[in-house]
Amino acid sequence: MDWDAIILGAGAAGMMAAIEAGRRGRRVLVIDHAQAPGEKIRISGGGRCNFTNLQIAPERFLSQNPRFALSALKRFTQWDFIARMDAAGIAWHEKTLGQLFCDGPATQVVAMLVRDMERAGATLWLGCALGEVRRSGAGFTVETARGIQSAGAVVVATGGKSIPKMGATGYGYRIAGSFGLPMIETRPALVPLTFAEQELAWMRPLAGVSLPGRVSCGKAGFDEALLFTHRGLSGPAVLQISSYWREGKAIHLDLLPGRDVAAELRAARGKLALRSVLGRWLPERLARHLEEAAGVTQTMAELPSAVLDRVAAGIRDWRLVPVGSEGYRTAEVTLGGVDTRALDGRSMAAKTVPGLHFIGEVVDVTGWLGGYNFQWAWSSGWAAGQAI
Repeated sequence: MDWDAIILGAGAAGMMAAIEAGRRGRRVLVIDHAQAPGEKIRISGGGRCNFTNLQIAPERFLSQNPRFALSALKRFTQWDFIARMDAAGIAWHEKTLGQLFCDGPATQVVAMLVRDMERAGATLWLGCALGEVRRSGAGFTVETARGIQSAGAVVVATGGKSIPKMGATGYGYRIAGSFGLPMIETRPALVPLTFAEQELAWMRPLAGVSLPGRVSCGKAGFDEALLFTHRGLSGPAVLQISSYWREGKAIHLDLLPGRDVAAELRAARGKLALRSVLGRWLPERLARHLEEAAGVTQTMAELPSAVLDRVAAGIRDWRLVPVGSEGYRTAEVTLGGVDTRALDGRSMAAKTVPGLHFIGEVVDVTGWLGGYNFQWAWSSGWAAGQAI
């Protein structure tokens, strides 16, 4: 064999697997068609890389088998990756909700991983197109632009379909399919939601308005910021709920969570306009829209309690039905992927194809917004690196 292991993809998961395998003395080749490693790391978190979260828990990952991720997440935790950041001298801070960001540019994380790969003896080929992966005796052959390479193990760390302008493709899913592994349907996740023209007619004037709120769909709900856009709704709360939303379902907005809006409106009786009272708690443009949508022209003193209750109910439970999402173009991750039932949770290897491993986003494990998907990349990459 030319190599002990060939890792397809030089993103977070692939580089982590290469580091761990190299440290165990394995001859490792990492191949990526991109011109630079770790491009998603570089752009993440507004260029500051939200590299993990203090509140990692299996229930914050979506999968047909949510407990599949537990083994890897317990064996290489957020604290383990934080220790590596500290050892590399990379300063970081907690922003909100346990989200950890670099104080400086995200390129520090990429540089750390590349340096660790080099020290572990891994070889990195960039700008190298990939072709078919085939069984060959006890190992595998991989078609590459630099010729056919052979290895005892192959690790697929090619990511999902999200952000195609950065080179994302369905290559990893095709490899899984060629070996007969089952797939869970893929779809964009952590993505802004879009609406029909009749909703957009009133949403567009609100474009740029942001406020804290609660967005829910079914049993899932998130208390974070939401943002009105020219195409619909975005912001952390909406990105989070997009992973749970399906076509035809409604989402519910609570613009003032935890407040008794009806009681506060009744207490505000007087000559003020409704928009003036709502403007105490909500952005002015949104307050005006809610007044117009309710058809209110009277002062607060003139409004019957039934109208105030109706306005309050609309604020606390505003029902909207998206028609779609902005798709993979802006999706942060891909939901679905290689079915975890086909993989060993400890080694990330295919149960029916020994030596073929799948890690990171290509697997049917998708985390919440806020560093969860990077931690899955570190943990699943670490797990595969211990096994190859």
